[in-house]
Amino acid sequence: MTADVAVLGVGVHPWGKWGRGFVEYGAVAARAALADAGLEWRDIGSVVGANTVRGGYPGQVAGATFAKALGWQGARVTSVYAACASGAQAIAAARAQILAGLAEAVLVVGADAAPKGFFRPAGGERPEDPDWLRFRLLGATNPAYFGLYARRRMAVHGDTLEDFALVKVKNAASGALNPHARYRRRVTVEEVAASAVVADPLRLLDICATSDGGAALVLSSLEFAHRHGASEPVRIRAVSTVTPHYPSTVLDLPDIATDSAAAVEPPERSFRASIARAAYEEAGIGPEELSLAEVYDLSTALELQWYEDLGLCGEGEAAKLLREGATAPGGRIPVNASGGLASFGEAVPAQAIAQVCELTWQLRGEAGERQITGARVGITANQGLFGHGSSVIALR
Repeated sequence: MTADVAVLGVGVHPWGKWGRGFVEYGAVAARAALADAGLEWRDIGSVVGANTVRGGYPGQVAGATFAKALGWQGARVTSVYAACASGAQAIAAARAQILAGLAEAVLVVGADAAPKGFFRPAGGERPEDPDWLRFRLLGATNPAYFGLYARRRMAVHGDTLEDFALVKVKNAASGALNPHARYRRRVTVEEVAASAVVADPLRLLDICATSDGGAALVLSSLEFAHRHGASEPVRIRAVSTVTPHYPSTVLDLPDIATDSAAAVEPPERSFRASIARAAYEEAGIGPEELSLAEVYDLSTALELQWYEDLGLCGEGEAAKLLREGATAPGGRIPVNASGGLASFGEAVPAQAIAQVCELTWQLRGEAGERQITGARVGITANQGLFGHGSSVIALR
């Protein structure tokens, strides 16, 4: 067990395609988080930036980039990268600094200006890079990966195209109520089915877009929070940033091969399931205590997988949970009340931070029309390429 840290402030730059640089998006989110916390920029002792590979050198040193954009004031800086889990790694770094006594208040920022279409590998020859290999050897873009995963769920668990479409319908309804979302229109099952096939069996409305956006948090020690008038702040109790266990017996791109299980027994649980398990163990709670979850819905099929990996239901029972309405607002365990990536799209270093922003608004009772009644405990789940898992548990 570890001590809690307070979420004093949250801020988001709306997702979209704005045609400007990632620094602007991050600075807007950072200033919003500072205002929400009731702090001045000079009150911050440390800045942790989640890197973006698309921002050139400034993107590789995001902590310093955002500190400069806000105005040099002597704060320590840290920059981290973990692909789609970068935001959670940044939260983990900030939390560690607070608990170690290195800073009382830390600003966490992530922002991205994504390309149109799907993500492509960086240029150059990199045969040691599994992401480069899956593009070069297989031509497996992200949508192709999403489609393969959907096919696996259909074959193993009997999920249907309608099940996938129902995930989009649910998330679009929540996204329509979120002023920060890029897509704010409800859709029907029929509209999902009529949208273009991108990677069979998934349609255009089954997969998330690439987006511009930014998100920020002000984290602090509980003592600092109390001194600044926050008597009962939202608290982060656990941050999981685990890696897979050897051997890996299920193909999971960008890795294009599995490991032999002849000499070593496969792990007790899958990589994704181990991400949540580590968070539950650190927080000292179980999935039955959750009020809501924000998960990494790169595709509709992947959201269903997270239901099982978070322990919200048994293996193969995700579609049943969805059909029963358990994961919709008003259900037993609402998932992606923000609208999820279905409504936002990917702004890679910002998305895990934005998930915690949504938990914070929900736990404070400040989520407006999408408010989950009585929300007390929330979890996020995310996965970055190259074995980066992430999960954050927040409570009030």
